[in-house]
Amino acid sequence: MIENINTFGELVKSGYKSKSIKDELRENLISKMMSKETVFKGIHGYENTVIPELERAILSRHNINLLGLRGQAKTRLARLMVDLLDEYIPVVEGSEINDDPLNPISRFAKELIDEKGDETPIYWLHRSERFAEKLATPDVTVADIIGDVDPIKAANLKLSYADDRVIHYGMIPRANRCIFVINELPDLQARIQVALFNILQEGDIQIRGFKLRLPLDMQFVFTANPEDYTNRGSIVTPLKDRIGSQILTHYPEDIETAKTITQQETDKASAQKEFIQVPELARDLLEQIVFEARESEFIDAKSGVSARLSITAFENLLSTAERRALLSGDSKTMIRLNDFDGIIPAITGKVELVYEGEQEGAQVVAETLIKNAIKTLFPTYFPEIKKLEKQSAETPYDDIISWFFNADEDFELLDEHTEQEYKNELDKITPLNAFLEKHQPNMNTVDGYFVKEFILWALVEFKKLSKHRFAEGTQFRDPYGNFMSGL
Repeated sequence: MIENINTFGELVKSGYKSKSIKDELRENLISKMMSKETVFKGIHGYENTVIPELERAILSRHNINLLGLRGQAKTRLARLMVDLLDEYIPVVEGSEINDDPLNPISRFAKELIDEKGDETPIYWLHRSERFAEKLATPDVTVADIIGDVDPIKAANLKLSYADDRVIHYGMIPRANRCIFVINELPDLQARIQVALFNILQEGDIQIRGFKLRLPLDMQFVFTANPEDYTNRGSIVTPLKDRIGSQILTHYPEDIETAKTITQQETDKASAQKEFIQVPELARDLLEQIVFEARESEFIDAKSGVSARLSITAFENLLSTAERRALLSGDSKTMIRLNDFDGIIPAITGKVELVYEGEQEGAQVVAETLIKNAIKTLFPTYFPEIKKLEKQSAETPYDDIISWFFNADEDFELLDEHTEQEYKNELDKITPLNAFLEKHQPNMNTVDGYFVKEFILWALVEFKKLSKHRFAEGTQFRDPYGNFMSGL
């Protein structure tokens, strides 16, 4: 029991054996794999790509570079590696660099053990404290990450600058025996990257003329965005050569995986979810919007479209429905297609537009993404609407379009409609019920009203109906019927 081991002598008697952090990661990974335990919990879509490569790098005791666009869980993967560390490790009490009592490397720890011997006090460091992270920015200095001479320490201890005890250690030495992550590595100035060479390969640290042989025991994880290589900086070649494995990350490859990630990351919105019904089609549509953004000619593909887009968009979608319910006095409500207007701020804040997108305007681009997502999803649920059809050919949508053609007044869905008013309005379009029963007989009846509205929006996108958005809501009409009545 570690609570009974508080001194160097007790640690030696217990038979404790030191091991490097890379051996810790390797042995604990092997143990988890043999017991069929999920190693990287909460990571979805990487089961057959990124995670096997990461496991191979850990088994090889490599330092790792995770290369991928924004919002691809690079930092989360690095943080989850902490779970592969031993729960506790012994540290010489008072050491600035987490000295191993059985293998001390700092002058302080060596002198303390020589002085006190078996009575040298130790403490146990939990794995949650063995993670250090630094965002690479142009203002980072060698003193920040490696160390520097501390004149105040020299004055207090009455030591000259020639004494190595006046050194103030930087972030990397203080993270000895820890996982150290440098995010956005290309943003680090080249001269600072050069300072990492010896640390990665030989373990030497040079500070203001001091050459210390400090064989630091560390697991380095770097993250980088391919965009950075051209826009801001690059990883210097000798440093790349010293990083054992470079692993490419990617975005979710299918809607189901994307939905799982969004569901997991929006658990804090559970209070809203209790009284807001979210149809499965609405979830699919939300994720399809993100997929459309990654393929859009108006959006910079090199910059990427983060998974955070779908997360924040889903939160906005819930909040739009919640606000509407509060204003209309409904205790429960369901997502409507009109609510998707509420996710536009989440889209415009998360995408980088190319020149053509800037010309169109962020608002128009966001609306286009929603329209394209509807057009893409519609044929997976209902019969395809062909662009060119014979005048006499019958289509499954004729009854719905005829209803609008013969309607006495324009059909409107107002934003302020209560839940019951919204349903009553959609129930007026009687052909929709028969259409759903025929083409989606097993669909959840609760989701039916959202699906009805989805059909109307799709008919607009395929030029079978027209839609007009005004201050109070949305108006649907037959484009030719209004023209004929005008004549």
